[in-house]
Amino acid sequence: MSLTIYGQQLDSRLLIGSALYSSPQVMKEAILASGSQVVTLSLKRQNPADNAGAKIWQYIQDIVTQTNGFLLPNTAGCKSAKEAITLARMSQEIFNTDWIKLEVIGDDYNLQPDPIELLKATEQLISDGFKVLPYCTDDLVLCQRLSDLGCEVVMPWASPIGTGKGLMNPYNLETIRLRLPNTTLILDAGIGKPSDACLAMEMGYDGVLLNSAVALADDPVVMAKAFALALQAGEFGYSGGTMPERQTAHPSTPTLDTPFWHQNEA
Repeated sequence: MSLTIYGQQLDSRLLIGSALYSSPQVMKEAILASGSQVVTLSLKRQNPADNAGAKIWQYIQDIVTQTNGFLLPNTAGCKSAKEAITLARMSQEIFNTDWIKLEVIGDDYNLQPDPIELLKATEQLISDGFKVLPYCTDDLVLCQRLSDLGCEVVMPWASPIGTGKGLMNPYNLETIRLRLPNTTLILDAGIGKPSDACLAMEMGYDGVLLNSAVALADDPVVMAKAFALALQAGEFGYSGGTMPERQTAHPSTPTLDTPFWHQNEA
């Protein structure tokens, strides 16, 4: 099934990052293998004021064009609303897009988003006409506030960026899904294994954004394919409806009376 982000229909529910790969060629092969149509990239690391990253930016844009997809600039590394807003405006000018993955980091140790600065930046950027995809923690109230401000997409973390710890607080994530039924929820950060992504989709999340889990794998191309399949499996699992959990065992094969395949025989 397709995913819709701010009115744009996508064939894949996997969003993928462009950092940390061993080479541009490996990055390209992994992105194409993932089937993702949304590729993120960091502006801050390439000093956009000097257009220093023009070559790699063009390379990534060419990949996105090949997938008939979309570029998603992010504000990684920003520590204040003012800094993030400035970077978002630069990205709009450089890449001619009003999509922005909004990150405002509040702690250098675990890279936890600053909720206060994130809300400030979100409010201003939405007022400026940006289509904001905010990265946040798995805090229900924060997610609600972001949705109330006008974010059609909210992206809570599974666990801190780059840790690969998977879904640290499943209860929190399930609660966010339950309480925000009309908001597109994309799990972002901390995913380590394809099974993590599958679990998120089984919870009813609309998509998964990841980078390190593919880029740092022994074989990023194979891992990208694994994640693509994992998301499909999780989506079908959610759509199919899982059986209820039980406290006691129930035999799947009848042990009394007539076998079920004989019950309708005359």
